[in-house]
Amino acid sequence: SNERNTDKLHAIMCTPWFEDGHIYGVCSYGQLRCLKADTGERLWETFKATGATGENGGRNDRWAHAFLIKQADRFFIANEKGDLIIAKLSPQGYEEISRAHLLEPTSNAGARPVVWSHPAFANKRAYMRNDKELICVDLAEGAK
Repeated sequence: SNERNTDKLHAIMCTPWFEDGHIYGVCSYGQLRCLKADTGERLWETFKATGATGENGGRNDRWAHAFLIKQADRFFIANEKGDLIIAKLSPQGYEEISRAHLLEPTSNAGARPVVWSHPAFANKRAYMRNDKELICVDLAEGAK
C-alpha cells in the first residue's frame, strides 16, 4: 500500500458509514469502497459515485469526493460534480437507483471544479449549495 495504491480506506472528507460489520466510504482518490470492518478486506470499489476516472495515475482525482447520507435502505450521495445520487450500498456492491445533476461546481480543487459543501435534508427536501447559489429540491414522491 502507498499513497496512490491504497488498500484500505483513506477517507479525507467523507464520514465513513458502518453497518452490519462493513464500512463504506470514499478514499482519497475518489474510490467509493466497502470493507469488512473486522479484517479491513476490500470487497469492492467504484468511481461511479464520485465521477473520478482513475486515469493518469489518479493525479487528476486527488481528493475526489462524495458525501454519504443514509436514509432507510438507501443512501443519498452528493458528489463534487453537483450530482445527487440515490443508491443502495451492500457488501455485494454499488447499485445506483437515480442521479440528478443539481448544481454546477464553482470552486476549484487544483484544476478541477468542485462542489465541496455537505447537503442538508429536512421535510423531504435537500438543500445544496455551491459558491454562487443555494437550492432547495423537493424529494417527496410525485414532487415536480
